[in-house]
Amino acid sequence: MKPHYLSPLFDPRSVAVVGASETPGAVGTTVFANLIDGGYTGKLFPVNLRHDRVLEIAAFKSLAKVPMVVDLVIITTPAKTLLDLIEESGKKGIKAVVIMSCDFVGTDKKSQILLEKIMGRARHYGLRIIGPTVFGLCRVSAKLMAGNYQGKIKNGSMALISQSSSITSAILDWAESHDVGFSSVVSLGSAVDVDVGEVLDYLVADPKTQSILLYIEDLHEARTFMSAVRAAARSKPVMALKVGRYNDVAHGRTHSERLIGRDDVFDAALKRAGVLRLRSINQLFTAAKVLNGTFKTKGRRLAVVTNGIGAGMMAVDRARDLHVQLPELAPGTVAWLAKNLPAQASSNNPVDILGDASPERFKLAVEALLADPNIDGVLVVFTPQAGTDHLRTAEAMIALKKTSDKPLLMAWIGGKKVDASRKLLVKAGCASFSAPEQAVEVFYSLAAWQHNQQLLLQTPAPLGEWEAPDMETAHMVIDKVLADGRSLLDEIESKAILRAFHIPVAMTVRANSADDAVNAAMGMGLPVVLKIDAVDLMHKTDIDGVALNLNSLISVASEANKMLGRAHDKLGVERVRGLTVQPMHGKKHARELMVGVVNDSAFGPVISFGSGGVAVEVFNDIAVSLPPLNDYLADHLIRRTRIKKMLASFRNQPAVNIEVVKNVLLRVSEMVCELPQIQQLDINPLISDENGVIAVDASIIVAAVDPKARRYAHMAIHPYPSHLMQLTQLKTGMPMILRPIRPEDADLLIQFVSRLSDETRYNRYMSVLKSLPQSLLARFTHLDYAREMAIAATVQAGQGEQIIGVARYTANPDKDSCEFAVVIDDAWQGKGLGNRLMEALFTAARDMGLSVVEGEVLTSNKTMLAFMKHLGFTIQPHPEDNGLKWVVKEL
Repeated sequence: MKPHYLSPLFDPRSVAVVGASETPGAVGTTVFANLIDGGYTGKLFPVNLRHDRVLEIAAFKSLAKVPMVVDLVIITTPAKTLLDLIEESGKKGIKAVVIMSCDFVGTDKKSQILLEKIMGRARHYGLRIIGPTVFGLCRVSAKLMAGNYQGKIKNGSMALISQSSSITSAILDWAESHDVGFSSVVSLGSAVDVDVGEVLDYLVADPKTQSILLYIEDLHEARTFMSAVRAAARSKPVMALKVGRYNDVAHGRTHSERLIGRDDVFDAALKRAGVLRLRSINQLFTAAKVLNGTFKTKGRRLAVVTNGIGAGMMAVDRARDLHVQLPELAPGTVAWLAKNLPAQASSNNPVDILGDASPERFKLAVEALLADPNIDGVLVVFTPQAGTDHLRTAEAMIALKKTSDKPLLMAWIGGKKVDASRKLLVKAGCASFSAPEQAVEVFYSLAAWQHNQQLLLQTPAPLGEWEAPDMETAHMVIDKVLADGRSLLDEIESKAILRAFHIPVAMTVRANSADDAVNAAMGMGLPVVLKIDAVDLMHKTDIDGVALNLNSLISVASEANKMLGRAHDKLGVERVRGLTVQPMHGKKHARELMVGVVNDSAFGPVISFGSGGVAVEVFNDIAVSLPPLNDYLADHLIRRTRIKKMLASFRNQPAVNIEVVKNVLLRVSEMVCELPQIQQLDINPLISDENGVIAVDASIIVAAVDPKARRYAHMAIHPYPSHLMQLTQLKTGMPMILRPIRPEDADLLIQFVSRLSDETRYNRYMSVLKSLPQSLLARFTHLDYAREMAIAATVQAGQGEQIIGVARYTANPDKDSCEFAVVIDDAWQGKGLGNRLMEALFTAARDMGLSVVEGEVLTSNKTMLAFMKHLGFTIQPHPEDNGLKWVVKEL
């Protein structure tokens, strides 16, 4: 594969530092000295107007005088020099710059104008920029220590991406004192060009990076971020700390818009990306120690064992704060503990083994808890008391840790007395803490991260495998509203959209007058509900425009006249169209719910669910998720609300039909996938009971979209592209399915690669690897369909479904071209499979708006080169490797 387009920034073979000097305290002095002291092995050029040498290295008066086109330029001179230096870099053919001007202030208008001019010139020359930033960047693994930092940075496997130089320095200072190392440290500062998402994209394939820490203040390209962070989180732990959690959401047209804050959306996005959200720097430090290791948990059921019940209760209190489950132990465990512990000990969770507990007693109790099927992790809380042995107890726990795949966390409470055993635990790689609350927080983090990884695995299709929606009617309604110059659909139009997606709605009849309302009531039967029908009126109750449970025709006529009069007075005659009439639902066991949609400016459509009714904003019981949804995600959305308990049976109320409620969420997910015009939606109330659901009221706001926009471009998470699935056959007539790869295909892909011959394996992977490493397997099966595609050809064999060929592409940064690869099972070559796969891949690439397909082929692979020529590819010399050919096809 070609080097990543950000390689000149992160893996430069040559660097020029503009402003390099020996002036104490100057940024140029610190950065240049760090590059030298860090052992940078590439070519280094100081640029200084006044000095011929800087730190014994020959200096140059300008970039133009540097005797080569360097990969990376670091600018440390004042902001007034930036424009000319960017121009000079561009003319010289330089493609990467880090701006570290310490006098740059990015918030004032003058600076913004300067940045716009800088980016104009950078785009003209195809030049990429990091910053302006005070810190800079360090690629510790590559000995590129280009940071404005005076401490030591240890080499490690964790990468840090930050939008704040001050936070970066604080984290590095903490890391130095805790012996934590980094593979890369990147402070993006103002992020005028390269943003978090692009740096993540680079680190995904970096073998030196095993986990990633993010400090985020804002995102410029949320979709790029989601694409990259999902790719990263599939193969390595990603943790994010974001500030600015609180914002004013009081304004908005719909209930959903007023209830959903930006941070709610960001939190939902991180969950779907498989990222662990952190709330403080302290959490970041503690979580980093554990997630950077091999600790994993399958759930959030924790057992606590202690020789001091007071210390154990500290853990219990924090667990309940965080909703960490402290389940009852299995009956067999309780019986075993009761038999083997002293009579005064507790055999329930938390397990108190008494203050004089010996190492052997600790070992017996912890062994039993680790073996308990009701437990996902064990916390050992040790207090130094008479008769205890902290060192031998620690040694026993270290030995036990090796016998179980469940996380074993240790909290050794005290100071000098337990210092030696704490050091022993840390040296052995144990999760060791000085307070039980910290240990519980880390277990919570482990469980939350593992749960988010399950959310990451979900790849719903845009449309469910059930009755297809009536897209023709939905488009017709929306097109008419937009053609009329309106954005708000009235109730009948909104319900028509819901009905098109098979969501049950209450029958609604329009009435122009009180007489019409009476006739409508006679037709549908009493009691009825009367509502005002007015142009651009979102909430009818705001003008007393809803009357419930009208059970006589006289009350219908009377209320209709009153309602029309109030509306004329408050809105004006020209806005009032009349009334609507619908049956009163009359469900004895009804619960009022709300389903909503807002269109976030960064992440696109967001689905909300919670309690409904007129007091929805008072109770503020709502959970949000990014579409597309499937059954698992819809269930997760419901379970995060307080009203979920009311959906179950209680007192004389039967449980609601939860499957039907989930179906509404899935239908709304379909709606926002297929109708990018929808900006906001409220279904409130959605009446639910044991028999089903019915949408009593609904409002939808729409906006025109670019007709040339790529399908699903409005979504942060691309749905599974089920429209690319096709049933076809080989030249032999054997049935075959061509479909995009899913995460569930991991085992099938392992079997496929194992069947390949050494020659086929080498031609595809340029390696004779017998099996795919886990990181590569995750990368090949967990796709971001917005930027990559893999089409698998499958047949039914004796053992079930079998992959016999795969063609894939990854879009290039220009978003116009992509790099492809294809491999066919040796036993299935020569049957026309290659043609079918490549044509399916071309279709997928065109569907994504790509116009060029390109790739590498070994010069020795004559069969593949002939196949490429047959498909219409042009064959060119590879720009960097004589052993490869570069093949290109325009679509």
